[in-house]
Amino acid sequence: MTREKREAASQYFLSLRDKIIHSFEELEPSERFHKEPWNYEQEGGGEISLLRGSVFEKAAVNFSAVAGPHFPLDEREGAFYATGISLITHMKNPKAPTVHMNLRFLETKEKSWFGGGYDLTPMGFPFNEDKEHFHGVAKKTLDELDPSYYPLFSKNAEEYFYIPHRKKERGVGGLFFDHFYPSFEEGFKLVTSLGQTFLDAIMPILRRRIGMSYQEEDRELQLEMRSHYVEFNLLYDRGTRFGFLSKGNPKAILSSMPPLVKW
Repeated sequence: MTREKREAASQYFLSLRDKIIHSFEELEPSERFHKEPWNYEQEGGGEISLLRGSVFEKAAVNFSAVAGPHFPLDEREGAFYATGISLITHMKNPKAPTVHMNLRFLETKEKSWFGGGYDLTPMGFPFNEDKEHFHGVAKKTLDELDPSYYPLFSKNAEEYFYIPHRKKERGVGGLFFDHFYPSFEEGFKLVTSLGQTFLDAIMPILRRRIGMSYQEEDRELQLEMRSHYVEFNLLYDRGTRFGFLSKGNPKAILSSMPPLVKW
């Protein structure tokens, strides 16, 4: 893999990070993202971007590009390179859903691949129009690339974002794919297409919900539903596992955690 391809992937993820931060800040009346760079113990590093405000109770939009001598999930793979963007939103208004998105590129001595996706998780208040819009944007984006992608990636999300001990899906679905590499060009086209339409999928939903009225019992339900989100991320999420096994930045890895939660 040429350095140019690594650079193309990392620079795209960084530019997408900046675009998303700008869009999220447009919804927040006064607070802005605080950026905190970090260095990886082997090579590279990343930047945590956190927002705590009156609309986004907590939002994290993180970027990283790291390399090391041993691939964390299988040392037989040898040296590795990984770059990506990962974000999570925890909204103040219980009627506004949590959204998660991750896009990544990984390379080992023997192979390279893209992975990621995005999914929507209402915190006790699902709206059909939100689900239909979210999936509609995803389907339109993927159909323009290959009509077989959406059914496959949507099914992957149903299976991946499942909480076995709760016997339920984490939310209302989305997209998930991993080890995708028909070629660098096709993989890069997939992640850039999803990145370019991600805000189209989520921003209209957030604008509809952040001003809705709610009661204290709605807030209590939101905090309870967040506990299921925490359980999934700590027990089953591949990104969390990869982050800790690769000795990544704990603050960045755990930035997906809600600021408040109840069991």
